[in-house]
Amino acid sequence: MTKGLRFVENISSLSKSEFETLTKDLNSPFINYDFLSSLELSKCVTSLTGWQPNHLISNESNKLNGFMPLYLKDNSQGEFVFDHSWSYALNRAGRKYYPKLISAIPFTPCESEKIIGNKLNNLFIKEVVEFMNLNKIETWHILFPDKNLKGDLRENNFIERNGYKFVWKNKGYDTFEDYLNIFKSRQRKNIRTERRKISELNIDFEIKDAKNLSHDDWDKFYIFYKNTYEQRFQRPYLNRDFFRMIHDARDSVKPIIFFAKIKEEKIAGSLCFKGGDTLYGRHWGSMYSIDSLHFECCYYQGIEYCINNNIYNFDPGVQGEHKIRRGFEPEITCSYHYIKERDFYNAINDFCKKEREEIKTYLRACERYTPFKKEYKIE
Repeated sequence: MTKGLRFVENISSLSKSEFETLTKDLNSPFINYDFLSSLELSKCVTSLTGWQPNHLISNESNKLNGFMPLYLKDNSQGEFVFDHSWSYALNRAGRKYYPKLISAIPFTPCESEKIIGNKLNNLFIKEVVEFMNLNKIETWHILFPDKNLKGDLRENNFIERNGYKFVWKNKGYDTFEDYLNIFKSRQRKNIRTERRKISELNIDFEIKDAKNLSHDDWDKFYIFYKNTYEQRFQRPYLNRDFFRMIHDARDSVKPIIFFAKIKEEKIAGSLCFKGGDTLYGRHWGSMYSIDSLHFECCYYQGIEYCINNNIYNFDPGVQGEHKIRRGFEPEITCSYHYIKERDFYNAINDFCKKEREEIKTYLRACERYTPFKKEYKIE
């Protein structure tokens, strides 16, 4: 192992003050000591859930000066970049796809820095590849990295894979009605109809953030969140302990919950996190199936919040074509994949090239499906 580098099995083993000094200029609420440690301490992220922390750090003069989130994975859950077909292919060839290495924020498909520290990209990449060779690991996946890392990944033979998401952009709107003025008349009418359905049911909204969130709010939200997974017969990724820890760290991670209420009873909620000039929509849940409540709670409330608070981007998560008609604009997403053996590398590279062309065609179709007036230009 290169001098000064080492792998650590939990964030809590690192100095919080040193970690925060290292990440102080980052705008992501997810490359955050409290967020990452809450995932681990609550046991949402552990070998039992398929996420074994194995973070790479750099210490210079016994002080933390570099960090990369890294996990050993024995499944492909909670990643939002789907590689199940890759694992089937390698398994059919008589080789093991798992464990694999992942550099990502668990359960969080948001772009963020994945190697933090000055001029450490190539050094960290070399160290992880040596770890792969030593432990006979076939693949390493870096999901949703920042733009500054992409060039070094390409130069180190990572394969670029594209996906897509839909992001709302604030063009200096004064009000939600001002925003609706960029829509064609039919879709403007559809949005107003969806919002009216909620208001006619006497559902109103309460916004809770770091200043006024309570433990009871988190307990309520957890019930809604868990119910969404149970309706799909799935186990939720996050547990009650995680949300309680996030509450304790609320000044650091900046959560915002949009609660839907009938009279004083909370019936649904959407959880976001604020980072820099972006609002990140992450989780939602409801006690009842109510037409248009998801759109209002997860999209329109977030858009209105961004307008009122001069926030430029609203990133509600990956995929979701239904977002187009509500004003979210298509964007390419990226992940990078280091495939150790040449035969599998060639197969994955061909797959990603073909997939990239399909996504380009799909996104061109999305632009033709725009709900905006002709004079409004998508950037």
